[in-house]
Amino acid sequence: MQVILLERVAKLGQMGDVVDVKPGYARNFLLPQGKALTASDANVQAFEGRKAQLEADNLESKKEADAMAQRLDGQKFVIIRQASDSGALYGSVSTRDAAEAATEAGFRIERRQVALKAPIKELGLHGVTVVLHPEVEVEITLNVARSPEEAELQEAGKSIQELAAEEEAQAEFEIAELFDDIGAASSEDSDLVETPETESGSDDDQPRA
Repeated sequence: MQVILLERVAKLGQMGDVVDVKPGYARNFLLPQGKALTASDANVQAFEGRKAQLEADNLESKKEADAMAQRLDGQKFVIIRQASDSGALYGSVSTRDAAEAATEAGFRIERRQVALKAPIKELGLHGVTVVLHPEVEVEITLNVARSPEEAELQEAGKSIQELAAEEEAQAEFEIAELFDDIGAASSEDSDLVETPETESGSDDDQPRA
């Protein structure tokens, strides 16, 4: 199926290009999102009449995207989720979650602008691409953690496995200290037990008058 592109589409072409695509891709993505028109003679002529305006609109939207990109690129957003000790999420983090986290921080992003190959299903730091414009992309980081405190540790470069190992070591240390305290207390108690004194002698041992 041939379509004429109304904007640049990655790995497909530039505005005004007539390209061959699969019918499903055109019907489900390009056409409903206004990125292309079927390449009929009438649509090609209509595009030529609108080309100057489309190019001006594209330039304006690109300027706005560039301004947003300067503020958004490299930003990190914390997403709190429940997860197992191994780091597997009970659920997943989706494009909607990423968009909402950025929006709550003051960056207006739509879920369709977030490029995720698959939902995030593990704790940790995850790099995510945000497409602000067909010609403007930025990278953000989602810090998926079980608590704000854990997010801070992950931000410092510690993995969930390292955090689990540290927690286990701390627990073992506390148990060892507890046994040491119990042992010390038992030793102190034994020192406090009075030993009966040996009498110097009995009445039978006293000299008789």
